[in-house]
Amino acid sequence: MTRVVFLLVPQLHLLDLAGPAQVFSTAADHGLGHTLHYAAEQEDIPTSQGVVLRADPVLPGLTADDLVVVPGWRSQGLRDNGALTPATLRWLHGHHAAGGTVASVCAGADALGRAGLLDGRRCTTHHDLQDELALRYPRAHVVRDVLYVVDGRVVTSAGIASGIDLALHLVAVQHGAGAAARVARQMVVYARRNGDEQQASAMLRHRGHVSDAVHRVQDVLDARFTARLALADLAAAAGLSERTLTRRFTAATGLTPLRYQQELRIERAEHLIARGATVESAARAVGFQDARMLRRLRSRTG
Repeated sequence: MTRVVFLLVPQLHLLDLAGPAQVFSTAADHGLGHTLHYAAEQEDIPTSQGVVLRADPVLPGLTADDLVVVPGWRSQGLRDNGALTPATLRWLHGHHAAGGTVASVCAGADALGRAGLLDGRRCTTHHDLQDELALRYPRAHVVRDVLYVVDGRVVTSAGIASGIDLALHLVAVQHGAGAAARVARQMVVYARRNGDEQQASAMLRHRGHVSDAVHRVQDVLDARFTARLALADLAAAAGLSERTLTRRFTAATGLTPLRYQQELRIERAEHLIARGATVESAARAVGFQDARMLRRLRSRTG
């Protein structure tokens, strides 16, 4: 994705917007190529915290590389706010149909539901709204007690601060776990995850430790996971012997360096396959000689 378009709804929660916007803005500061755009059905958007925001009242043309994010809004129930015209809902649906990615924070999931994007999909929202979301969209599978859910090119998050986690995940998928880790450190946030591990990036699952040496090796693996990397070279990067590196890496992450690299490869391959790549082409793109090893590893984690 090169452009992130936030679709603003009156009475939106500032952190639902500001959290993901800060992630993508920080990613842009790191040279990752994102631009941010704010669109709405009206120019002035009152927020639930009292600040009035200014947005572009004309919905922009989109490409498949663009991401549309719908922040949540304050309401006692999903029916109480977040009204969007049929034209805007068709714009959302059309973007996804054309190969684009859509995401929501908190009550923003209702906008995706009204656009027909939750039918047959796993999704989530704020815990106070989960029951209502399930009633309003009975063909959706509402996942509870997780921070975000990824189902193809529809990504939904639980609400408020979880929009940061959602955005960090998308940065990790697009630019690699190392890039997302740098953004998280710049923002002074803890890269955390809970719930179904298949929703979480390898960076978020295995960066919650304090070993500088292991972080340095992870940085190398994150940046070059498609290459053949010798254990001796990784040990040299950490200033450790091969045996000591393996012991410390496993203690910190629960994985050997090789298994960590394989997780990064599988994660990237799954993203490519979801975007239409064949298993064979995805396997080669992430560094496997052919699809056999990828199929074997996917069967172990499936």
